Amino acid sequence: MSSREKQNNVVLVCLSFILTYFLVNWVRIYRTEGLNSEAIFRLWWTVMIAAIILIIVGIIATMIGSNIVHAIKTGKEDPQTSVEDERDKLFELRGEYASSIVFSLGVVLSMLTYVLGQPPLIMFSLITFFGILSGIAGSIYQLVLYRKGV
Repeated sequence: MSSREKQNNVVLVCLSFILTYFLVNWVRIYRTEGLNSEAIFRLWWTVMIAAIILIIVGIIATMIGSNIVHAIKTGKEDPQTSVEDERDKLFELRGEYASSIVFSLGVVLSMLTYVLGQPPLIMFSLITFFGILSGIAGSIYQLVLYRKGV
């Protein structure tokens, strides 16, 4: 498995945990407090900071762990660094494209909820939801491309 695939797996797992955390806590807040802007803003900040920290720490830990495993298997201390070629760049670009499509559709749906009379907090919560979902969709699409080897 290439280092790009490992990074996509880490991002996918982290964003899945974050999305689950966001949905569970958003529903809890909605049921107990209603649309309390202070609680929802606190949840947004927690989700955004946690996403950044988890993804960065996860990618670093994965790269260190894979280098340790490589050194144990081969006996060489200096593993060959992975070189990013045109194929990797193309897969990344296609993943970003898929992510942008999911996010754009999500923003349109979010604005539609506001037009249909829902409070602005619902719209912004849906934008946050689709932002996380778009990251998941981009990672899944990149992993599919790596598996297909197109």
